[in-house]
Amino acid sequence: MTIRLADIAVQAGVSEATVSRVLNGKPSVAAGTRQSVLAALDVLGYERPLRLRQRSEGLVGLITPELENPIFPALAQVIGQALTRQGYTPVLATQTPGGSTEDELTEMLVDRAVAGIIYVSGLHADTTADMERYGRLRAEGVPFVLVDGFSPKVQAPFISPDDRAAMTLAVAHLVSLGHTRVGLAVGPQRFVPVQRKIEGFVRAMQEQLGMPTGAVHAELIQHSLYSLEGGQAAATALLGRGCTAVVCASDMMALGAVRAARQHGLRVPRDFSVVGFDDSTLVAFTDPPLTTIRKPVPAMGQAAVRTLLEEISGTPAPHSEFVFMPELVVRGSTASVPRRRPAPAEPPTGT
Repeated sequence: MTIRLADIAVQAGVSEATVSRVLNGKPSVAAGTRQSVLAALDVLGYERPLRLRQRSEGLVGLITPELENPIFPALAQVIGQALTRQGYTPVLATQTPGGSTEDELTEMLVDRAVAGIIYVSGLHADTTADMERYGRLRAEGVPFVLVDGFSPKVQAPFISPDDRAAMTLAVAHLVSLGHTRVGLAVGPQRFVPVQRKIEGFVRAMQEQLGMPTGAVHAELIQHSLYSLEGGQAAATALLGRGCTAVVCASDMMALGAVRAARQHGLRVPRDFSVVGFDDSTLVAFTDPPLTTIRKPVPAMGQAAVRTLLEEISGTPAPHSEFVFMPELVVRGSTASVPRRRPAPAEPPTGT
């Protein structure tokens, strides 16, 4: 690819002559200016000249899942702002269905000589994935931090919310309202956050309602997709098992649960209570406003950046997990258990 000096100059905010001096390795350029030009090369997708391919001090990769779930843009914003305040340039790499895989995005970032990488809800959260990929990355000398998920096989710092405690908060809230038949709508079993939510939910149902473990697993837990449609399907199944309330593993799933209740002729929260997870943007303004577990996004994002910068500076954190406490936010989607809930009606045809 032919390098256009004008494009790089605009991106870096310097003159074309300065860009030329940097590319030709001239010494008469300030370190900060040189770094701005190198970062501009990376952002614009140009290959660095061989002599300039030492690891960049200013570029940090951020790999996230799809951005349809509002929690991922929220985390990306916090992490990006924190990196910018420390003088780094975030490079967002997003996985999309049918698009680049995590490994391909990692290779792209390593080729750009990033100073480090932050992974959000990546393969490290999948218990069936091969964790050797992270060992190879560490062997290449690339610092990284893993958010949302944990594996004892990966020697790296992890940042997570306390998923077990989150379920205790949600169940305690619903039990205080008189609900005794509470369901849990979660994602696929293989993911660490799902397993932890299930552990917390089962323990809470045992401690607060005396329900046997087997009964909770068999009747009150429904796996589905992390989407509005997934939440709708899970809630429909749990309604059929007599649940008067549901705790969802994401706000998107919770909005799907509200839709399911309405399609069955039930009112939220008068007939059916719904609790979400994340406290995503705008859920305070849905109809009804969503009661949810607030994920500590600002604290987690800032901790991820702080920990990564320690790794970059040569003072790595121990192989450990930093766990952050979530918070229950009560709004309008939960209420006292109905004295007599009407039997679910059949959804209208064509829906």
